[in-house]
Amino acid sequence: MNFVASRASAIENLNKFIDQNLLEYSKLRNFDYGPDNRSNVSCLSPYITHGVISELEVIKKSLSKFSFSKNEKFIQEVLWRTYWKGWLELRPNVWTDYLNELKKIREEFRENNSYKNAIEGNTNIECFNEWVNELKDNNYLHNHARMWFASIWIFTLELPWQLGAEFFMKHLYDGDAAANTLGWRWVAGIQTQGKNYLASEWNIKKFTNNRFSNIKLNENAPPKTTNKTYSTLRFQFKNPQSLREKNLLIFENNLSFEITDFNNQNFKKILLIMNKNENRTIQLDEKVIKFKSQLVEDQKKRLDEKSINCEIIDLSDLQNFSQESYCLYPNVGENLDYINTKNLKVEFLYRKLDQLSWQYCNKGFFNFKNFIPKIITTFN
Repeated sequence: MNFVASRASAIENLNKFIDQNLLEYSKLRNFDYGPDNRSNVSCLSPYITHGVISELEVIKKSLSKFSFSKNEKFIQEVLWRTYWKGWLELRPNVWTDYLNELKKIREEFRENNSYKNAIEGNTNIECFNEWVNELKDNNYLHNHARMWFASIWIFTLELPWQLGAEFFMKHLYDGDAAANTLGWRWVAGIQTQGKNYLASEWNIKKFTNNRFSNIKLNENAPPKTTNKTYSTLRFQFKNPQSLREKNLLIFENNLSFEITDFNNQNFKKILLIMNKNENRTIQLDEKVIKFKSQLVEDQKKRLDEKSINCEIIDLSDLQNFSQESYCLYPNVGENLDYINTKNLKVEFLYRKLDQLSWQYCNKGFFNFKNFIPKIITTFN
């Protein structure tokens, strides 16, 4: 697998998938044929996560090819990330608590042999070892494999979900605070309390075309439990009525200014922020940092071509930045943590898609998906 870090490549991959493979998506999407055959899924998540292409771009392209009824499952999967982000925005303490728990658990498991064997792909479970190596080599896993992986990590290897979520975040090109953290919580059984996801031998064999043997798993484990509950906070994700000529900060989740809701505004200067490992709680694989850096460079190149005044700066430079600025909202996660910790003078600008969608994220996804037709109609 090869993810080229550019918007041009993202558009090319989108068009190819829609034209050649979308029609069979709902029937074939759960099959993991291995890293050399990903034609049954879009592989667009690394680009969507970084805002190189947007959910709406993907949905509009798919609807130009097929009707909503033929597209519905694909559109739902695209909007899962939008939902997860909204859910976490309404309960940001879930992320804060996760990082605090992670710091403590790291110390406890620093010399743990089961943990070391897991992250080195040295267990007695063939498929798990294969996925560890695939993740490290390609910085991507099929969604179904992610679910199996997390279930084996938590219930068969009996390792803390927090460490597994960190391992994914470290290596995935499409890792983000919401989808990753909440996905692991869901598998463990604490996102929907009392309901965990248990990988099974028959399911893995069926959906990998019997690529693996020696799949001995704990298929009867009870869900993990927590005494923590999170009430929904009331946030107003509102934009200013009029924008003044200030600088605009753009983080790694909004790397296509030209398709944002603010692309017609005149900003004094656009500052593209690169967050390297020095300022991260979760240290990312060097290939992931390189992928992000290349996407930032690609955004600068496109802005330069449009003669838009822009510059790439390091995240740490912001602490000495005294000018009041606008900022495309970076979402709950490490970049927002830095802004809040340093008390930076920024005014957030929110996507219209998020402003509309997040109000429906107070409950589960099955409730959210009832509003998908309304969301699509608003923007299509």
